Amino acid sequence: MKLSDKKILLTGGAGFLGSYVAKELVKNGVKNKDIIIPRSKVADLRKMENCRRVVKGTDILIHLAGNVGGIGKNLDLPGTLFYDNVMMGVQLIHAAMEEKLKKVVIIGTVCAYPKYAPVPFREEDLWIGYPEETNAPYALAKKVLLVQSQAYRTQFGLESIYLLPTNLYGPGSDFNSASSHVIPAIIKKIAEAKQKSKDYIKVWGDGSPTREFLYAGDAARGIVLAARKYNSPEPVNLGSGTEISIKELAEMICHFMDYKGSIHWDITKPNGQPRRRVDSSRAEKLFGFKAKVRFEEGLKKTIKWYLEHRSKLLST
Repeated sequence: MKLSDKKILLTGGAGFLGSYVAKELVKNGVKNKDIIIPRSKVADLRKMENCRRVVKGTDILIHLAGNVGGIGKNLDLPGTLFYDNVMMGVQLIHAAMEEKLKKVVIIGTVCAYPKYAPVPFREEDLWIGYPEETNAPYALAKKVLLVQSQAYRTQFGLESIYLLPTNLYGPGSDFNSASSHVIPAIIKKIAEAKQKSKDYIKVWGDGSPTREFLYAGDAARGIVLAARKYNSPEPVNLGSGTEISIKELAEMICHFMDYKGSIHWDITKPNGQPRRRVDSSRAEKLFGFKAKVRFEEGLKKTIKWYLEHRSKLLST
């Protein structure tokens, strides 16, 4: 599908991943004026009338908007995360069907996979068990959108696809302590420890879980590739193929930030899912996606960005 002549509704377009997707769309010939980014302050997408309003007159919906955070936020706000993500997604997809949009691209979450799914996670194993408990409400809210996407394709002919990116990182990540994920959380802790001459940082869990991280720019490229080239009901993973333990990750960030202190593991806090790595072969086969940014390179860029923007982030 050619994108350069389409009006694209990019929910969450002002957010972390959304900013990368907007740039990738421009690279693919879409004019800035044709990228519609609704802001939550003026368009609460939990309300159906707002979903219908923002969808009207557009051709493609790329749904990135969500209420999301790390383990702490998932533990504190499970009901809010379930409600917000279900209501936004379900109503936007319904409004897109009513408006007869040419294509809908739904971004799911790797959290949707069962807690003990075989590694690497394959799309056909998505339904073999229950998600890891700490993020299950959020994960299931996003997973509902896959069911809706497939049902609306069957009944209404809606050209809707569903993508499952693994854990994202990169410059522009959320460094808010209340909602950040593991990479920005550790970077921020080390920066603060260095500033205060603390000889240790504290990290949740025991360090044993593993995660796969995908650079946000690579994820954006995969999303736009899928919008252009993919049109089937089956969900598709987007990953990098690199798996690293949280312990190794923390040690790597300490090394890159030249922090000589120790890491204290807070085993009173949950580990989350034991292992996480996806099989991205379907994405490579069906629309030519393969991650390009090496993890060490992307991590250094993320650290550099935070140190350069830290004073501004602290003042907001």
